Amino acid sequence: MATKNFCPGTRQTMQIDPQGLLSGGTYIPSPNCDDRPPGAIELLVIHNISLPPGEFGGDGVQRLFTNTLDMGAHPYYQTLAGLEVSAHFFVRRDGQIIQFIPCIKRAWHAGESFWQGKSRCNDFSIGIEVEGSDAVPFTEAQYAALDRLTRALRQAYPIRGIAGHCDISPHRKTDPGPCFDWGRYLTDSAK
Repeated sequence: MATKNFCPGTRQTMQIDPQGLLSGGTYIPSPNCDDRPPGAIELLVIHNISLPPGEFGGDGVQRLFTNTLDMGAHPYYQTLAGLEVSAHFFVRRDGQIIQFIPCIKRAWHAGESFWQGKSRCNDFSIGIEVEGSDAVPFTEAQYAALDRLTRALRQAYPIRGIAGHCDISPHRKTDPGPCFDWGRYLTDSAK
């Protein structure tokens, strides 16, 4: 595991380097990615995730994204058998950011999806998973980290839009859910 230190709760400036890695934060490579097709990275997709569902702070998400999840550790995990998914970033409840995929690679986060006349959103988007669920409010630390991460991504790439997984896959997904404060996030990240 390659580790870069970033202190949650601080106003440190984040940057994305030419290899698509975040300065500050933790990098844990996931095999669940491939090369992007030519074209701009222009969309941020916000998700929520917790493993087991509704439980926070464990290593389930990290293990899912690195294909090391013990399917016998929780009954729900059996529904994930054979699934190969990832996201570029995971924002924990305390604001810690873990990166799994360099931004220049295509993470497998959106699945069947559609945005502004284009399908296959993984091709041109960055996936950000926020530790949470549809039924629990997100934390101050998460909004602060998401704000700084969004600013860094907008500086590095020609981001034209931000959408929830529910927006690009409306018949399949509900995340980031009704507890995600879009007004706050979009106002803070636009400053």
